[in-house]
Amino acid sequence: MVRAFIMVKAVAGKAEGLLGDVRDALGVKEAHIVAGQYDLIVEAERDSVYEIMESVASGIRDLDGVADTRTYICLE
Repeated sequence: MVRAFIMVKAVAGKAEGLLGDVRDALGVKEAHIVAGQYDLIVEAERDSVYEIMESVASGIRDLDGVADTRTYICLE
């Protein structure tokens, strides 16, 4: 299994509404609204790096209300 953390910056005022859609995305284990440079932090898990990038990161990036994402693949 490959695990990743995806940082999501939401359009102003959209973080709470976006949380449910992010939690429903394929491969997402947990998602939380956080304070800081990004608005949500998402933990995802899939069988391969390709699946993380294709279904999770791209799927989240395409959601209405997402302004930016950063994906960090766990190396341990």
